[in-house]
Formats: sequence, C-alpha cells, structure tokens
Amino acid sequence: MSGEITLELEHWRLERDAEGIAWLTVDRAGESVNTLSGEVMRELAGVLDTFDTVPPRGLVILSGKASGFVAGADIAEFGRVSDLAGARALIERGWNLFNRLAAVTYPTCALVRGFCVGGGTELALACDRIVAVDEPGTRFSLPEVMLGIVPGWGGMLRLPARVGAPAALDMMLTGRALDVRRAKSLGLVDDIAPARLMREHAAAAVLSGAPRKPLPLLQRLLSGPLRSVVAKKAMAGVAKRASRHHYPAPYAIIDIWRDFGGNALAVPEGHPSSMSALVAHPTTANLQRVYHLRERLRGFGKPQDVELPVVRHVHVVGAGVMGGDIAAWCALRGFRVTLQDSSAERIAPALQRAAKAWGRKFRRDRRGLRAALDRLVPDVTGAGVAGADVIIEAIYEDLDAKQALFRDIERRAQPDALIATNTSSLRIEDIAACLRMPSRLVGIHFFNPVAQMPLIEVVSGAASDPLAVQRAAAFVGALDKLPLPVASSPGFLVNAVLGPYMLEAMKCVDEGMAPEVVDRAAQDFGMAMGPMELIDTVGLDIALAAGARLTGSAQAPACLQRHVDAGRLGRKTGHGFYEWTDGRPQRGAVSSVPDGLTDRLLAPLVAVTRRCVEQQVVADADLADAGLIFGAGFAPWTGGPLHHERLTPH
Repeated sequence: MSGEITLELEHWRLERDAEGIAWLTVDRAGESVNTLSGEVMRELAGVLDTFDTVPPRGLVILSGKASGFVAGADIAEFGRVSDLAGARALIERGWNLFNRLAAVTYPTCALVRGFCVGGGTELALACDRIVAVDEPGTRFSLPEVMLGIVPGWGGMLRLPARVGAPAALDMMLTGRALDVRRAKSLGLVDDIAPARLMREHAAAAVLSGAPRKPLPLLQRLLSGPLRSVVAKKAMAGVAKRASRHHYPAPYAIIDIWRDFGGNALAVPEGHPSSMSALVAHPTTANLQRVYHLRERLRGFGKPQDVELPVVRHVHVVGAGVMGGDIAAWCALRGFRVTLQDSSAERIAPALQRAAKAWGRKFRRDRRGLRAALDRLVPDVTGAGVAGADVIIEAIYEDLDAKQALFRDIERRAQPDALIATNTSSLRIEDIAACLRMPSRLVGIHFFNPVAQMPLIEVVSGAASDPLAVQRAAAFVGALDKLPLPVASSPGFLVNAVLGPYMLEAMKCVDEGMAPEVVDRAAQDFGMAMGPMELIDTVGLDIALAAGARLTGSAQAPACLQRHVDAGRLGRKTGHGFYEWTDGRPQRGAVSSVPDGLTDRLLAPLVAVTRRCVEQQVVADADLADAGLIFGAGFAPWTGGPLHHERLTPH
C-alpha cells in the first residue's frame, strides 16, 4: 500500500496502493463482527463523497474482522424501529447508499471472506464484481425473511439480475446460505480466490475492465416478459409452506420483485406488502424474538472464560437410526468418529445412509465426500472408546443395558473424556448410579432427524460436573447445533412436552378422526410437522415405550397399540399411521378441520411447558419457548408457546 487517505473514520480504514486502487476495509469499532449501523453507513457515504472529488482507479471493499465480511444490518437498531417513519428511514438509508455505490464511474469489487449476510450481501451486490475466498466459512445469504422483513437495500433488485429470478427468489424466500462453489455456479460470485492470493484476485477484478457476462436469454426472459410466470410458481411454493396470514414477508418479496422493481419504498400504503403492513404485523416482532432466542442458545455453545479440552475423536455406541445419524453428523462436522455396534451388519446401514446423504451434499466435491467417509469408521470391538475425547451412548431405552455399557465405558475411557448419553426419557441420575464417578455423565440429547433438527438438549444430572456440562454445550456448538441446558427429568423439556401433545392427538384418532385431519389442524397453526406424522417419524415402538413415563398414562392409546402389534412402526418400516413412500407420508384429502381442534391439541403442550419452567427443568420461559421452537418445530410466528399464550386473549 502506498499510504492511507486522510479522512476521519472510526469504522473503516481507507488506503490507496501504487496502482491507484482504493482498499476500503470495514472494521466496526468495539465489535467482534461487522454490522451496518447508521454510523457505519454514514462513514461509507463520506468515503463516496471523497471519491466524487478524486475518484480512485478502482475500489475494493473488504473486512478487517477475522469472523467474516458483514453480518447485515444492526439488529439492535432495527429492533428500535417502532413506526412507519423509522422503518422507511432505515430502508432509504441502505437503498439510496447502495444505489449510489452501484452507479459510481470507477470499477468496484467486494472481497468476501467468511460469512456475508443480509445487508452484507446487498453491499457486495452493489459492487461490479464479487471475489470470494475459498474457505468453508465463506457463505452468502439474504435471511431477512426469517426476521419477517424483506431485503430492502437492493437485494430484490440486484440478486435476480445476477443469478436469475428463480435462483434469487429461492435464496430470498428460504434464507438459505450459499457456499462459495454454489455461489460461483449461479453467478453470484465472479471469482474464487485462495486466501493467500485474495488481494491479487481482487485487484485483477477491478483493473480488468471486462464487463460481467450477461445472463442467458432464458433467464433474462424470466426476469422480464415471463416474470409473472415465475412469481406465480414462487407463490405456489410459498403457499405450501406458510400462510400469508402468519408469514407475510415471503409473499411481500415476490410482490415487490414482480410489481415494484425490487424497490420496497415504491409499495403504496394500504398494500399488503407495504412497509407499514410488515412493521405492524405481530409476526415481525415475534420472528425477531426468535432470532434473539437463537443467539442466546448459541451463546451456551461458546466456552465461558475457561480453556476446554480439544475434541478430535468422537466415539458413538449404537448404530441404529439415531446413533448412526449422530455419528454421521459428527463426521460431517470434521471430527474423526468411531461407530460401535455388535456386528458389522448392524453398522453397515448407518454407513450407507451417510454415504447416500453425503452423495447429494458433495455432488460437486468428490474429494470432500471421500474425506467425510474416511472420518466415519466402523468399530465392532469398541476399541475407539480408549482414544475418544467424547463418548456418546445411543442404544435402546433400557436402564439395565445402559448401566452395563457405562460401567465398561468408564473402565476403558480416558480420564478426561466426556461421557454422554443420548437417552430421551431416562433420568441421568439413574443411569449414572452405576459409575464410580457419576459426575462424569451428562446428557447430549439429539432429535430425529439429526441432520435437520437444530436443537440438542444438554442435560445436567444432580451429580454432573458443571465443567462437563459446559464441555458438552461447547461440543454441541462445534456441531453447529443449538445447545439448550436442561435439568434431568423424565423427557427433559422437549419430549416431556411432546408426550402429552402426541397423546392428545392419538386420543382424537381413537375417537374416529383421521390422522390427516389431526395433522392439518396443527400445520394450519404453523407447526413444522403434525403430531401423527411426528409419531411416525419418531417410531411407534419408541412412542409406546416412552409414553407411560412421559404422560403418566397407564394404558396406551388403542390406535398406537394396534399398529405396534401389527409391526407398523412408522417411517422406518414404511407403514404406521401413514403409508410412507420415498420418505414421505401419503395423505388423504382433508375437507375440513373441526372447530376447537387446534386449541385442544395445544392445551396439554402449553400446560406441560409451563410446568417445566415452574419445576426448573429449564431456567426460564424464554428458554422453554426456544426449546419448543427449535426442538419441536413449534410455530415460529408465535414467538413460542408461552409467549403466544401471554399475548393471546382468553
């Protein structure tokens, strides 16, 4: 660099090199991540003012944070917006500034390393070129829809122009992140650079002078004359997942792209996709509440002022559906995993499931697939126990069998190994009673399907060492999951609540209602999955075995007992309350849902959630709400069952 440009900046650094390129580094003062606060944006506008007078040969925008590029707008500032005027001012700030950046006469490039989220992606899109660093953590997303809002700083305008309308709408409507290679294949990223040469690639991008390759003709048609066709298809896809009544934001994104050129400011008042409609909608505040709940859970996965042992090797005992999928997820996250069961034949299906799932994930990266498969090692003898840093038991729910296993594990494990059980319904104290040092045992309770469910309960027994619990939470964080601290109690939080909920659903079936009707009542409310489909997914045999402990009911519902006696155990056998084909339940048509059915299903769920808070199974009502949203798929638009109950008139 030839030297810094004199300008009063707190959150940016500006330098010009010998080639005349200006390097503008965003490094928000006093924060570990970059967010686009009002002051950060004002300083960027000041830099552009300077360049209006003395333009650089080219401009590269990059991050000074090791954590990533830009994490989007300042959520705290957005949370303080309480009226239309505030919302409009916030949207105008980014829309006008990024339009100004996109219109400058000198070439511009965003050099992205690490996460690039929301307003960060919109900042990158306002540049002529995007160079992405070839690292696993470099990912692009526009997740505003998950906060009940829209990408109002140019994302709805510029992303379709770069990648085509179908891909852009999919990205904006799901909030899904794109890794470097997917972003490059779609055209979002112009160049992928190794970290050691990232500056050279960015400099070449701004000095090349070559125009970007235009979209193919078909994509231009889909964004032009055929945009109504694309919008109609997108609307149909959204309608299958969420109602406009509960989730207006995805519908607004389609409306604004189709009818207003991606400009949220152009939507007239009174339109259902107007800013005033979104700001006033209760879902918007509740989804922001869900965001903060997620961040609170993530905080439990970060080591708290103590250096924890490094985890490299995970040993999982039990290669059934849960154990096998736990092992596969750990291997996918980069750990070396040994998977133990009584024979190679019992382990083989778990390896086959992993290979099939990873084949889709790594379809463009055969080397990555091979590395992941190499990290997942079958272990019939259990030799991996001796060298493992974390040992997870995932066998069937039988206290005697678990105690026998843990006696052997304690004898052979390293003295500092973390020992955990994946039990879903037994008390940690009862399992740990067999150990010489019961303080070593904690619960790490995964949910099915492991790859899809974000929550893991971290369970403390009465004797569990707090440091072991903290290590377990940090391990869950390293798995890219959300740790929820819970106390040892039958079913902990999520299963304790789901047990009565599923029992009530099966009572409805015993009374003559079709499973489809019961599920529709729950899904219309916004549950991720209906209770009958959930029972099929968990397994009817597991539901039967755990039911008495979790519900206090001495007699199983007749419909459940009948199916189990007939060997109809749900998804895993292809037959349960539903017939299953290619992993999907085959449903009959539902013409109507009885009045009051939704309230009937939710009443026991809410009551048990409240009781779990009173009994300190979880520390407070917010964590209970978080556990049910992320662990049971409770409707996010509500902000959680207890929050919803507090705000709902009775």
